[in-house]
Amino acid sequence: MKKLIFSAFVLLTITAPNYTHAEITVKERTTMSVPQAESTAPDFPGLKENKGKNIVLYFYPKDDTPGCTVEACALRDSYTEIGKLSAVIYGVSPDSAASHGKFISKYKLPFPLIPDEDKKICQAYGVWVEKSMYGKKYMGVARTTFIIDKNGKIAKIFEKVKPEGHNQEIIAALKNL
Repeated sequence: MKKLIFSAFVLLTITAPNYTHAEITVKERTTMSVPQAESTAPDFPGLKENKGKNIVLYFYPKDDTPGCTVEACALRDSYTEIGKLSAVIYGVSPDSAASHGKFISKYKLPFPLIPDEDKKICQAYGVWVEKSMYGKKYMGVARTTFIIDKNGKIAKIFEKVKPEGHNQEIIAALKNL
C-alpha cells in the first residue's frame, strides 16, 4: 500500500506542471477583466435594439435564490422610475430560458432575463470568476451591474453588489447621466 501511495505521489509530482484543459480554462477565465467605464459595451441580445436608451445590465448568480430574488424584485418595484429615466433593464445569469421563464412568472418581473448557459456574455463582461465557499473553489457569476449609456458606452460599474438597496444606487447613477 505504501508503495502505491508513493507511486501516486511521484506521478502527481512529475505531471503537476502539465495542467489539464479544464485547469487552463479556469485560469484563463479568472484573468478576464471587467470592461472599463467609458469603453464600448460588449454585445449582448438587446444592446443594438436599445440604442438611444440607457441600459441597466445586471449579472446575478442564480434564479430564485434569496439574494437574486431580492435584487430582481427591487428592480421590478423600481421599473417605472427607471423607465422614466430613459432606461431599460436586462438581467443575465447562466440559467436556462425555462428557468428564467419560471422566475419571471413567479415574481412578475417586467424586464427580460437573458440566458447565458455558455457563459459568453458573462465572460465578455468579466463576471465569470473563481469563487470560494467553505474552502471549496468553483466558477460562478460575480454579482455586478453595468449602466450603459445611450451611445453604447459603459457609464457606471457596480461590483460586489449587495442586493438590498441596489435599485436605489442604480436610480441615483441614472439621474447623474
